[in-house]
Amino acid sequence: MKASRFFKSFKFAVQGIGFALKREQNMRLHILAALIVLAAGVWTGLSKSEWLIILLVIGGMLALEMMNSAIERVVDLASPAIHPLAKEAKDIAAGAVLVFAAASAIIGLLIFIPKWL
Repeated sequence: MKASRFFKSFKFAVQGIGFALKREQNMRLHILAALIVLAAGVWTGLSKSEWLIILLVIGGMLALEMMNSAIERVVDLASPAIHPLAKEAKDIAAGAVLVFAAASAIIGLLIFIPKWL
């Protein structure tokens, strides 16, 4: 693989993150929540293993939100007209984000609450 091709792939990935931040309100909300959690982690004094969990959850949440946005765009491109299967695909992807967000919140509570009490 040529080095230039390798570095272009990073450029495209960074552009994708930029698109998500610029065009997706939910992505910006997840970034805000991540910053709050990171600040709370510093204030609380998390252990190394707790930081690993928090960073994995934050990374997973942001990545899943971006996948949801990508799925929505592909579905809109493939089916510009309203179609029940297109709606299902978009709703299922959004549901996956909701499931991970709920699990993330529970993980956060399990890590932070005992330290705060």
